[in-house]
Amino acid sequence: MSKSKGFIAEFRTFISRGNVMDMAVGVIIGGAFTAIVTSLTTDIINPLITLISGGNGADMGALNIKVTDTVSMNFGSFIGAVINFLIIALIVFCLVKAFNKVEEAGRKLTGTEEEVPVPAPTCPYCLEEVKAGATRCSHCGGEFAAPAKAGSPAQAK
Repeated sequence: MSKSKGFIAEFRTFISRGNVMDMAVGVIIGGAFTAIVTSLTTDIINPLITLISGGNGADMGALNIKVTDTVSMNFGSFIGAVINFLIIALIVFCLVKAFNKVEEAGRKLTGTEEEVPVPAPTCPYCLEEVKAGATRCSHCGGEFAAPAKAGSPAQAK
C-alpha cells in the first residue's frame, strides 16, 4: 500500500513541474498550428502547384503518376508534406530564436548571466590538462618555466 502512495506522490511531483506543463501547452499549440499550416498547404499551395503542373483541379496533374488502376505515385502530395514541414520548421526556428533573445535579455536585466568557464592549462609536451599552479605535468613529468595559469597553456622550460 505504501508503494502505491509513493508512486502517486512521485507522479504528482512529476506532473506539477513547470517543464511538463510547458511541454503540454507546446504540444497543444503545435497541433493547432499544424492544422493551420496543413490548410495553407492544402488549400493554397497545392492548387498553385496544380495550376503550374497543368492538373485538372481534382489531382496534381502531371505530379500524379498512375502505376496501376488502383495505385498511383502522388508526388504533389509529397511536395505538399515537404512544404508543410519546412513551414513548421521555419516557424519553430523563429519562435525558439525569439524565446532565446527574450531569455538572454532577461538574464542581462536580472544580472544572472552565465559565466564562461576558464579552460584549464595544458602541458606543452603531452597536451594533457594540468592543475593551475603546477610546475610539472603529472602525466608526462614535463617541467614548466613558470607555474601553470588557468586560461593559458603552460610554458615549457
